[in-house]
Amino acid sequence: MTADARRPARSPDGRYVIVNGRRWRATDPDVPPDVAARLRSHLMAARRAVAAARRAQDAEAERAARARVHTAKVALGERGTPWWDQQGTERRARWSEGLAALDQGTDGG
Repeated sequence: MTADARRPARSPDGRYVIVNGRRWRATDPDVPPDVAARLRSHLMAARRAVAAARRAQDAEAERAARARVHTAKVALGERGTPWWDQQGTERRARWSEGLAALDQGTDGG
């Protein structure tokens, strides 16, 4: 972690964050802050749903929740085609479509 404990260290190229010595793909820096906040909200709700489904041993609910996690992470640029390999229009479409799917509950879950 950096001096700001809420922000993990980044790789020199800014494409990855380093947490406990492990490298993870960073969120696309071009995602507008309000959109990123909404996507993170969906992501955290989906992660809580995964945990609840596991506790309840509900495989179908867990599958649906994991699909929402995946949709949010792709929209944020943390999974799927690397954001640095996409054109601006592709990046905007990725986060816009992901957020719309999560807002509407049509994320494949």
